[in-house]
Amino acid sequence: MKHISILVPLGHSSLPNIDGTHQILSEVNNMVKAMGKEALFDIQLVGLAKKTSQRNGLYVISPDILIDEVEKTDLIIIPAMHGDLKTAIDNNRAFIPWIVKQHHGGAEIASFCIAAFLLAETGLMKGKQCATHWRFANEFRAMYPDINLVDDKITTEDGGIYTSGGAYSYINLVAYLVEKLAGREI
Repeated sequence: MKHISILVPLGHSSLPNIDGTHQILSEVNNMVKAMGKEALFDIQLVGLAKKTSQRNGLYVISPDILIDEVEKTDLIIIPAMHGDLKTAIDNNRAFIPWIVKQHHGGAEIASFCIAAFLLAETGLMKGKQCATHWRFANEFRAMYPDINLVDDKITTEDGGIYTSGGAYSYINLVAYLVEKLAGREI
């Protein structure tokens, strides 16, 4: 069974990225269980705090587990973070060493949309292909000139690191990851 860590960033995150990914992976588990097989994914929402306010308090997400409680994960999913990018990165800087440690331990990483900025801060993307929202392409190139931003693609894969472009292109990446992780199981 693959352990999937869906990050719950502090601040203003993409709720569809978090909930949609959780729903898709859970439905895959339900489907394989209906076929008489064991679930493929152990899915956890992983955060920095026990309760994370989103959309200026309109929603509160209670992660299943905090990052310091996750010994090993197979896939880290970073949802898009909205608002001022510098503030979003600063608010979530505690994720960076954890992401690096998990990646060095074998975890793959997927970032959705402008979460590519937080992923870039890890230093793991140097010389690799990356997609992000087209609207932030110039800003990304200016901040991270050593990363190969490919704004003509909606998804990328480079050395166990996956990225998707803007808006709902995360669904394409999740479908790709399900096929890659589940293989012939489904």
